[in-house]
Amino acid sequence: MSYEALNITLKAGAAAGGPLEEAPSPLRDQKIFMGSPDTPLLAPRGVFLANNTLWVADTAQNRIFAWHHADKLPTYALPDLVLGQEEATATGRNAGKGVSADSLQYPSAIWSDGQRLIVADAWNHRVLIWHSLPQRNGQPADVVLGQPDFFQNEPNAKGVGAAPDARTLYWPYGVFSDGQHLWVADTGNRRTLYFDQIPTCSFSPADAVIGKTSFEERDYDHEDAVWPYSVKVSPQGVLAITDTQFCRVLIWKDWRTALSQKADGILGQPDIHSNGINQYGLLPDAHTLNWCYDTAFFKNGILIADTGNSRVLGFGEIPGQNAAAAQSLFGKPHFRMGGEQADHAPASEKSLYWPFSVNVDQNRLAIADTGNHRIILATLE
Repeated sequence: MSYEALNITLKAGAAAGGPLEEAPSPLRDQKIFMGSPDTPLLAPRGVFLANNTLWVADTAQNRIFAWHHADKLPTYALPDLVLGQEEATATGRNAGKGVSADSLQYPSAIWSDGQRLIVADAWNHRVLIWHSLPQRNGQPADVVLGQPDFFQNEPNAKGVGAAPDARTLYWPYGVFSDGQHLWVADTGNRRTLYFDQIPTCSFSPADAVIGKTSFEERDYDHEDAVWPYSVKVSPQGVLAITDTQFCRVLIWKDWRTALSQKADGILGQPDIHSNGINQYGLLPDAHTLNWCYDTAFFKNGILIADTGNSRVLGFGEIPGQNAAAAQSLFGKPHFRMGGEQADHAPASEKSLYWPFSVNVDQNRLAIADTGNHRIILATLE
């Protein structure tokens, strides 16, 4: 039976013993933003709000955009800044030339505090840092991590077969900072790197590693993140690593303990050994995940980009038990609906199609609705 048929059956109550109640949504005032009218967004995988500026990783077109006055954006708007390309409408990998301090190849996560900018330049196997916020198009980065200089981009600095070390990266998809420390989801090396300070020198070594016993280790264990795509830390110090391949989010109550111990809890799976999509169910539920890619903290709780289920789950508090059920939902009318888009209808401001990234600034939310090639902006209640 198809997802469509299953959803119709569930909604009619034939398989659920009665009609399913609509799940509460934490959002209001949702609106759609498509990017530049000249070259709209194409599969954006990263989004970040800081000081009323919207940063977007227009991933498939190898560029970073910034729009000021994010609270007043129409559906389309020319960007105030573009990084990674010489022209705002250009889209080539590394700007159609060799890798450099001003080029990008498949950028993903973004972090900014309104003064600095950090970008995960995933397919160049590096992280770029601007210690002063870029003011002009194509402005080169100040610091590169993962590579000896700005003109190299081999995995682990020496090539595919090279072992990692404290300085190297392989497909780093996630970055996060609290303004002092820096975390990098070094996805291809199946680990998360920790820097005690945001580096000011290129090719700086990490101070510690999460998910491995040493910097040189590359094998993986199911008790650690197998495909760590995103890393986030709450203002209260809670650490979340989104483990995409095992359809789960690993939680540490205090980020410091992640440097020496396994996760305190798991969202999306009942235990550390499980890895099933939607826990092997035919349909998702309030406690399951499917190829999740990102999280965002809000107040005392957490939001999860449940990408494969085309929805965002909301938890009012950090759960104290594994596989806890979400309390709120965006992108679908109820937790037991699978498939793409809500009710398989054309995309609206209340539907999602493979959301890769979520970001919260105070009570304002931005979602990279990747499959719909757009950003959803909303207010969180």
